[in-house]
Amino acid sequence: MTVIDDERWMHRALELAERAVSEDDEIPVGAIVVSADGDVVGEGWNRNIAEHDASAHAEIVAMRRAGQALGNHRLVGCTLYVTLEPCAMCAMAAVHARMARVVYGANDPKTGAAGSVFDLLGDPRHNHRIEVTGGVLADEASTRLTNYFRNKRGKQPL
Repeated sequence: MTVIDDERWMHRALELAERAVSEDDEIPVGAIVVSADGDVVGEGWNRNIAEHDASAHAEIVAMRRAGQALGNHRLVGCTLYVTLEPCAMCAMAAVHARMARVVYGANDPKTGAAGSVFDLLGDPRHNHRIEVTGGVLADEASTRLTNYFRNKRGKQPL
């Protein structure tokens, strides 16, 4: 995939992040799984609160849907696009799914597991490593997250 493709898919992930806010009042994180052929095979946004499920992060929702669409728990050759750097749970799910790439928007300086705090996707102790591209449309993704929390605190958006 090219930088243009990465930006195109990240724009779609950002649209899904908006759905997290508008439909479920959840933290605005959106994710898409794109096959090696360039087809969207799974989409998701944060659903933790709505589904009463701590594991219902955007990435997990998108990977579950991709697995169902492909009829396989392995997502070989697929790319995961997500607006926020994956946490440890989501990073390890991507490793277990044998994803080819993870492309994310904003860094997560508290729980990021794709290089910020931890580097689970590239850890040589795993039997599968994932190519990582971070910072795609990071400013837009970061601003959405910041404004969501500012709104929750009654502050003006940036």
